[in-house]
Amino acid sequence: MLSAGIDVGSMATKAVIFDGTIRSAAIIPTGWNPKEAGRSVFLEALNKAGLQEKDISIIVGTGYGRVSLPFIDKKVTEITCHAKGARFLFPQTKTVIDIGGQDSKVISVSDDGTVADFIMNDKCAAGTGRFLQVMTGILDITLDELGQLASNSKPVSINSMCTVFAESEIIGLLAQEVPKEAIASGIVQTIANKMLSLASKIPLREEVTFSGGVANNPEICQILSSAFKLKFNISTQPQIVGALGAAIVGFEKFRLA
Repeated sequence: MLSAGIDVGSMATKAVIFDGTIRSAAIIPTGWNPKEAGRSVFLEALNKAGLQEKDISIIVGTGYGRVSLPFIDKKVTEITCHAKGARFLFPQTKTVIDIGGQDSKVISVSDDGTVADFIMNDKCAAGTGRFLQVMTGILDITLDELGQLASNSKPVSINSMCTVFAESEIIGLLAQEVPKEAIASGIVQTIANKMLSLASKIPLREEVTFSGGVANNPEICQILSSAFKLKFNISTQPQIVGALGAAIVGFEKFRLA
């Protein structure tokens, strides 16, 4: 029995083919058409697994763009899917921290693997991949370079969590010839502060699994882990956690039917 999970995010769309193990996974940019991105990433995951669409028993969609996928069998919130995916990868997960393109979230997971509580920042870009994208654009560096610069300097204080005001603040710091390393470190510290603020509102229990595209950056992961004073579990493909959880939801539903 094969299931597919498709996670349509604001910046990247992910798909996982699952049969009790991860058969294949694919990630592509979402672009301007989430419907087309969902279809394309599904076909790419099928191709990687050497499968055809008729081989899949159930397709589950998640992420903000799940409503745009007419070919899926079930829609599930990303909160449930991230908890499922994280627990599969790291069975002792009690907390999931996810930094996505347009939102960030902290999920408390019960001992039985269900969602106990969660808090999400989806009203502004602070603490999200979009925030980092804007900030790296001002500094004219990549996300990888941001992490490298940030790990080698003490942070300069960036007072605003708002993307618009932080942008103006950083332009001002550059005009004052503050080193990019200090600004980069301040940007990452701002993200850490935002996530710490979110996490303070729900029970934060070890083990902690970190997911989302930002988790691909080892230097930023280290800074965040130090800020939380906790070790993070990070998979080799942290972006697919939601899609994996969606595939697991489908697999369990079909198996119990």
